[in-house]
Amino acid sequence: MEHRNATVAVIGAGDYIGSAIVRKFAGEGFTVFAGRRNGDKLAPLIAEVEAVGGRIHGRSLDARVEEEVAAFLRDADAAAPLDVCIFNIGANVNFPLLETTERVFRKVWEMGCYSGFLAGREAARLMLPRGRGNIFFTGATAGLRGGVGYAAFASAKFGLRALAQSAARELGPQNIHVAHLVIDAGVDTKWVRDRIKDREGEAALAALDPSRLMRPASVAEAYWQLYLEPRDAWSSEREIRPFMEKW
Repeated sequence: MEHRNATVAVIGAGDYIGSAIVRKFAGEGFTVFAGRRNGDKLAPLIAEVEAVGGRIHGRSLDARVEEEVAAFLRDADAAAPLDVCIFNIGANVNFPLLETTERVFRKVWEMGCYSGFLAGREAARLMLPRGRGNIFFTGATAGLRGGVGYAAFASAKFGLRALAQSAARELGPQNIHVAHLVIDAGVDTKWVRDRIKDREGEAALAALDPSRLMRPASVAEAYWQLYLEPRDAWSSEREIRPFMEKW
């Protein structure tokens, strides 16, 4: 594997999309800093990446804490120049409006929006002096339209989208590529499969068309394509969905 002198920081390196992003960029030769709550859960991913010659550092990270985010990105930049920061925290919950507590709403906003602000700002502080870099945010259908039971989640994702748009307009002229990736689909995760089973039954899950759910590796590939975009044709927002998705 040819190693690059560059680091990718993945904030929200969970078991599905986050891990797929880590695998993709590590496979392309980047040093990867992976952060998530309960960082010990990164051990299998770290072993997998290192087994094929990749370079990876795993950390426990509460992305809602300013000091932790700043230290995580500084350490990533010290390992090799921070070239890409990908914010990938979901915070998806569904509660009827009257059952949405103040604590739930605030926590979802902190995870899905506020922590994105911290990640984007701290990454920009490191990238601007070099005059280059990439800051990408994982969005969702809820960032385009609200839905029943999604007052908290949609509010956070709308806010994240607004943050990405504002940052793209401010940082783009300074050669920092900021983009918001809208995942307009259910992603193939245990949580999504469990929801399908609960709503539609075991038989429906067994007969599930494999094209109905988006593979985490496909999301990672979309981020890679964003990274490869030439400067004269940058995307500030991209929507991805399975071919059979209704929209």
